[in-house]
Amino acid sequence: MSQTFRAATVQAASLPDDALASAQKAAGLIHDAAANGARIIVFPEAFLGGYPKGASFGTPVGMRKPEGREDFRRYHAAAIDLNGPEVRTIEEATSATGAFVVMGVIERDGGTVYCTALFFDGEKGLVSKHRKLMPTGAERLIWGFGDGSTMPVIDTSLGRIGAVICWENYMPMMRMAMYDQGVTLYCAPTADDRDTWAASMRHVALEGRCHVLSACQHITRAAYPADFDCAMGDDPETLLLRGGSMIVGPLGQVLAGPDYSGETILYADIDPDDVVRAKYDFDVTGHYARPDVFSLSVNVSPQRAVRREGAE
Repeated sequence: MSQTFRAATVQAASLPDDALASAQKAAGLIHDAAANGARIIVFPEAFLGGYPKGASFGTPVGMRKPEGREDFRRYHAAAIDLNGPEVRTIEEATSATGAFVVMGVIERDGGTVYCTALFFDGEKGLVSKHRKLMPTGAERLIWGFGDGSTMPVIDTSLGRIGAVICWENYMPMMRMAMYDQGVTLYCAPTADDRDTWAASMRHVALEGRCHVLSACQHITRAAYPADFDCAMGDDPETLLLRGGSMIVGPLGQVLAGPDYSGETILYADIDPDDVVRAKYDFDVTGHYARPDVFSLSVNVSPQRAVRREGAE
């Protein structure tokens, strides 16, 4: 029999133009969740660096306006470097608490920014990352594309932890690739606050026979700079993201949430043995698979624009 433990999903507003202040807020929330017994803590998509809900970046079809270029410059400047103080701040919090943390960030790499999930181990610090494979809609204007080299599932004392960001969860082959790696704690940082998201998370849990931990921000227009170009208006009380964070068990049962009430931390007690119990009658990459009919090939090699060969 495995030992049960507590999981948490954080529903909070970041400070979109101040990644370090967001990291400091996250550190406080990590301490709060750990004080309530949480051993794994999941934060929303783009918590560090900001999710620019409603922004157009000055890009009508066939045009890039100068003000949109300036908006991108500011967004690029607000993103984080993986060797920067924001990462050190989260590492210090996880070291002090012993918690495993999944953190949604906007990662700066050269002239490109990526929507990324970072994995922090309390004993080891930053241990891995996942870059979002397919930005959704207008996100493709501002975010680069990840590749198969950052799709980890990490073996821990709590279980096998992986992350699938927002609408990546609607990519059946990506879900299958995660299930094949034996994910038991399936983390879903998101910016999708629609009613339908809860149904999707229940489906993923039931399909993968895994625990699903989904976190979304609860954030108003007031969190953004006054000159933020937002299609949703300038009223500071306008709710840009309403939350909906939740935790789901491996038979699709809702353990916590979805919550739309405001900033909060949701908790659920996790029994790792529930994963095996659930797989008794359905194991999508095991006894319920039909590899003679269906197969999936996954390219896990880094995809680089320039390859230098023959250099000593």
